[in-house]
Amino acid sequence: MINWNDVIKYANHGNPEPPKRVEKSEEEWRSLLSPEEYRIARQKGTERAHSSEMCNIFEPGKYACVCCDTELFDSTVKFDSGTGWPSFAQPIELNHVAYTKDVSFGMIRVECTCNVCDAHLGHVFPDGPEPSGLRYCINAVSLKKV
Repeated sequence: MINWNDVIKYANHGNPEPPKRVEKSEEEWRSLLSPEEYRIARQKGTERAHSSEMCNIFEPGKYACVCCDTELFDSTVKFDSGTGWPSFAQPIELNHVAYTKDVSFGMIRVECTCNVCDAHLGHVFPDGPEPSGLRYCINAVSLKKV
């Protein structure tokens, strides 16, 4: 199980090796994704809080990257954080999510991306439920339920 110390270590010193790599040109991504998916997943955008019904969906299943179909999160670790974005306590596999220090907007945060295709997912914070204590605050547009 990954914890906050692991997240900081990866953000500062490099991420685990991904299971595979998916790389496409910007033109290919634009042709495969909706304009909103492209803006958020490829250009590091953010959807408005409470703009997705995905926050309220807790049926069993997995959530995959909208860009490359890599399974990222499982519904068993999904929780209602009250933030307006889908929240998870752990990724499915350690090497499916990558971490980068994000100093934009005058804050220090940890961005999480798909480790397979580099799609922007959201950010991870150390204020989630035990036992991990993590809250992966993820853009619903970056995910698809599978």
